[in-house]
Amino acid sequence: MSDMRLIVAGAGGRMGRALIRALDETPGARLVGALEAPGSELLDQDSGVLAGLPANGIPLSCDLWGLSKDADGILDFTVPAATIANVAIAAERGIVHVIGTTGLSPSDDAVIKSVTKRAIVVQSGNMSLGVNLLAALVKQVARSLDEDFDIEIVEMHHRAKVDAPSGTAYLLGKAAAEGRKIDLNQRSVRARDGNTGARNPGDIGFATLRGGTVTGDHSVIFAGPHERLELTHRAEDRMIFARGAIKAALWAHGKPAGHYAMSDVLGLGPA
Repeated sequence: MSDMRLIVAGAGGRMGRALIRALDETPGARLVGALEAPGSELLDQDSGVLAGLPANGIPLSCDLWGLSKDADGILDFTVPAATIANVAIAAERGIVHVIGTTGLSPSDDAVIKSVTKRAIVVQSGNMSLGVNLLAALVKQVARSLDEDFDIEIVEMHHRAKVDAPSGTAYLLGKAAAEGRKIDLNQRSVRARDGNTGARNPGDIGFATLRGGTVTGDHSVIFAGPHERLELTHRAEDRMIFARGAIKAALWAHGKPAGHYAMSDVLGLGPA
């Protein structure tokens, strides 16, 4: 079988460069296009050189329609506006769209899901194996422990991250809410300041830390009477997300149209 031909969106960014390096070392997948935003000073530069590899002859381009003509999929860790623009083109071309973009609004998610009757989309707030196993554990623990155990999610990322809480924190919160059979949007607490009163039983709290060069730390705390259970994942290199995204693309290649999660890719059952 021939290699899966993949485009990296946001090829000049930190994740884009990690994806290009990961593709270089992954059998069965190869880079055929490097997408960057219109007006970027990196356009036309060699994507291999930018990623710290030998020149590969694939320059950064802002023309997804042209790049996607000979591609099987796109790996997309960009920003919401760019991802939504990419969704329509990927769907029209019929290529796999792996979405790791965070900070998407409910309306953005609705747009993404609207194309999945005819397109293959794998979407996750985190593409790492460890985080998705953690989410499965969080769901199980939340189901097993009643509201005597308060749920708090603490996350920390590097100083340059622009959205909060992180997509991974939201992924873990959603897993906890599903375990408790509650609506996360109605029961989440995203900020506390001043005289907030006592904690409401059953709420799921989020705390966000930003600083330094932290790739991503996440803890889910189940705090009960006289005991506390903490489940933690620490990301040490962006390559774990890149390798997970490529694994997702390879898994999705040839699958029926639909909206998939990393839990599907990893065979963990419903997210």
